[in-house]
Amino acid sequence: MVRLAERCGLPALADEHIHLPRSKEGTGTFPAAKLMSLVGGMVAGADSIEDMDRLRHGAMPRLFTGVRAPSTLGSFLRSFAHGHVKQLHAAARRLLSPLATHTPLLPGVDQVDALLGVVSTPLAAPVIAATRLRKGPSNSARGAAAFVAETIRTARACGASGLLVVRADSAFYGADVVGACRSLNARFSITVRMNASVKAAIADIDDGAWTAIKYPRAVWDEEGQCWISDAEIAETTYTACTSKPKKHQVTLLTSAF
Repeated sequence: MVRLAERCGLPALADEHIHLPRSKEGTGTFPAAKLMSLVGGMVAGADSIEDMDRLRHGAMPRLFTGVRAPSTLGSFLRSFAHGHVKQLHAAARRLLSPLATHTPLLPGVDQVDALLGVVSTPLAAPVIAATRLRKGPSNSARGAAAFVAETIRTARACGASGLLVVRADSAFYGADVVGACRSLNARFSITVRMNASVKAAIADIDDGAWTAIKYPRAVWDEEGQCWISDAEIAETTYTACTSKPKKHQVTLLTSAF
């Protein structure tokens, strides 16, 4: 695993993108060696800073050079501020493309769905493509457009040449997220809150347009305090983001349940 990380350029990416403040203790120096030590420790089964000491057991020093002590790695991680976490993410994002080249990470990537920071295909398990560390009670929509755009670009860099579908819940419904998807030629499926205009659009659907569906597993309805196994679905058109200028409004094909 360490050799694979080296082939994919992880040490070089760490040195290029991670720039921690210098200190007398040297916590910001040699980020590549410290990052690779953390990767090696996790591969070896470490789930705490103390467990990183297993990298120095037995004949490990004969195989690996530059292994750092657990206390050093702990100080390294504690020195990360929000901006440094984004630097680490920049390195991780750039690692994904060569990793997909060197391994069967995303089989079927030419037919891929981007699931809001997680890329999956009909043949592959989900792969994290974008992450954010947010502070306090941040609004879910904060920075969502840039986050979605970053995920789409990462998926493309990994070879996703086919149809991309961005799926998100109602917290991400907004003109900027829709605009990001459209500008990068990605389809999108975003849940919309039941506001007045949505209710009016549903009320205008003809009774004969609804199709009955049955869930293979019942869904618990908290409001009605009952199990629901049957539903109806219909399609209609809906103009989204009408509070925005005309250029940001978009008429969509919408599914109603």
